[in-house]
Amino acid sequence: MSATLIDALKDRCSAGSRLLPTLAVGVCGSVLAYAVNMPLPWLLGALIATTVLSLAGVRLPAPAGSRKAVLVVIGVVLGAAFTPDMAGDVGRWGASLVIMLLSTAVMMVVSVWLSRRVAGNSVDTAIYAGMPGGLSAVTLMAADSDADLRVVGLTHAVRILVLLLAIPPVLQLIGHVSLQANTTTLTQWLAMPGLADTLMLVGSGIAGAWLGRILRLPNPLLFGPVLVSGTLHITGICEATIPPVIVALAQIVIGVSVGVRFVGTSLSSVGLSLMIAIVQALLLMLIALAAAWVGHLVTGYSPAAALLAYMPGGAPELSLVALSLNIEPAFVTSHHLLRITVLIMIMPLLLNVLKRCRV
Repeated sequence: MSATLIDALKDRCSAGSRLLPTLAVGVCGSVLAYAVNMPLPWLLGALIATTVLSLAGVRLPAPAGSRKAVLVVIGVVLGAAFTPDMAGDVGRWGASLVIMLLSTAVMMVVSVWLSRRVAGNSVDTAIYAGMPGGLSAVTLMAADSDADLRVVGLTHAVRILVLLLAIPPVLQLIGHVSLQANTTTLTQWLAMPGLADTLMLVGSGIAGAWLGRILRLPNPLLFGPVLVSGTLHITGICEATIPPVIVALAQIVIGVSVGVRFVGTSLSSVGLSLMIAIVQALLLMLIALAAAWVGHLVTGYSPAAALLAYMPGGAPELSLVALSLNIEPAFVTSHHLLRITVLIMIMPLLLNVLKRCRV
């Protein structure tokens, strides 16, 4: 038994050492972005650096295990954004959730039509490639269908990349938010909560990951900890959060995990699919912008918060952006959780309907 444990530890150490070049590229890109005052430096710096190298043919290992741990950390941090004074916002949240679901329906129609009629993809491929969000769940569902997994994966990866790169200029365009990095001292970077709070934060991450799997939540490693940590914070039991340096490292890992999705991608071999994916991402961004403005007028939430909540990207990435810029992270996270849950529930039914109608 001890030999088995030692072998397992060796495998983990070996896997970790293989990730060092990838993480080093991400850290270098993030530090450079921070030095030149780029918005969202820790996320976008790592993302741009690894994307450029991946498209140049450098094969960077994907941080699969590290990403799982980071999702738990992000879930705990996002849960800390839920506060006791949010109880009075239920009505506004409800109205915004309805607007988000309606805009998601429009996004589905546009993206599926584009993939089916313009790109000529099969119904299965068009449905899963057009699903606005939920890459992990989409990949698993698409693997059990006749969908072209390469097109599905490329479409979602390009969409997330385009949205993350577009966020800074779009938020500056609509205003209501500062993209300037806050001045943080070394003491603030390394500030740790007390022992009792630390135990609660760690416990909420472990218990949340377990609960997420038991409840079969979409992206359980993210949304499970959000539920547990959010419960502790909204009830006032815990008021602590994770130190900024850990949040910055989480952003680097998320940025790297997006960038390395383009490893092995030849621009010449995926030309049409790539162009369709970029056009789709831009069209869905415009729909999200229009819906965000309506949401702002109806609910009073800032256009920036509504936009991040309605964007058809990955929940971890967009929730992390909301957290980094302090733009209603609890509001944004809740919207993405509901959207992914609804989409996963209706996807098999929608696929059957479209096949029967021979769309």
